[in-house]
Amino acid sequence: MDRLDCDRMFVAVLDFGSFAEAAKRLGTSSGQASKLVSKLESDLGVQLLKRTTRALSPTEVGQAYYDRLKGLIEEFDALDASVRNASGAPAGRLRVTAPLSFGTIQLTPRLLDFACAFPDIQLDVSFSDRMVNLVEEGFDMAVRVGKPTDSSLISRKLCDARIVLVAAPAYVAARGQPDTPADLVNHDCIIDTNFRDPFDWSQGQGASPIPVTGRIRFSNGEACLAAAEAGLGIARIPSFIAGSSIRDGRLVPLLPDMDDRSHAIHAVYPPARHLALKVRVLVDFLVSSFRGTPDWDRG
Repeated sequence: MDRLDCDRMFVAVLDFGSFAEAAKRLGTSSGQASKLVSKLESDLGVQLLKRTTRALSPTEVGQAYYDRLKGLIEEFDALDASVRNASGAPAGRLRVTAPLSFGTIQLTPRLLDFACAFPDIQLDVSFSDRMVNLVEEGFDMAVRVGKPTDSSLISRKLCDARIVLVAAPAYVAARGQPDTPADLVNHDCIIDTNFRDPFDWSQGQGASPIPVTGRIRFSNGEACLAAAEAGLGIARIPSFIAGSSIRDGRLVPLLPDMDDRSHAIHAVYPPARHLALKVRVLVDFLVSSFRGTPDWDRG
């Protein structure tokens, strides 16, 4: 067993609070994780962890060793990244998290192109609408919709994103178009509960509230799109979901002055003394791929 592997596992166990979680993050089994830490304790001749059936915690010497060791491993990783960057050969596992709808509809085709262009990079992508803690959960970077809220992360804008109001032609023919935002109170609205305030369709912070109601509520933009295409009401969804349906005539845009343009798509990643080349090349690739008017807003 390599000493560095033992040290990494010990740090991971304390960082993530259990052998099982540490093993998951480092791509091994719980049994192997326990063996690595036991080997480290044997080599050092001291007990580093106090283990019970319910919890584990560092001994006094274990805490002192962790405090010194964590910084050394970070320095080693920074040195490793700088050397790999200098070699000009991006490689290794790249963990990415992205929102479900944007990730599956718009990001996946670009990630496939990236995978073809960089065959030595292993992509590990998680699609979730949950706000992931990149550092605690071991992700290299994230793609996020909206204004960056974590000032500890570095962000690069990929493109703009609009939130639009849409309905099926059949719904408009039967119920008419709303002429003003106030008219929405007389319409069936399809509610996307992923929004921070799903029952207020105003144009972002500081705008006058536009209260809406509706009998159909989904926590997914694609489900809201399907409901709108079925003629069940007016939906408020991102144009990266609705774009092709508008272009093909399955939906018509409503109240264009209400388009919320306060959102954008960003790539975010933790600061590092030497940004890993695998992260840099993906961020640059995405910036180039999304440059200009997004394809879902064209036509």
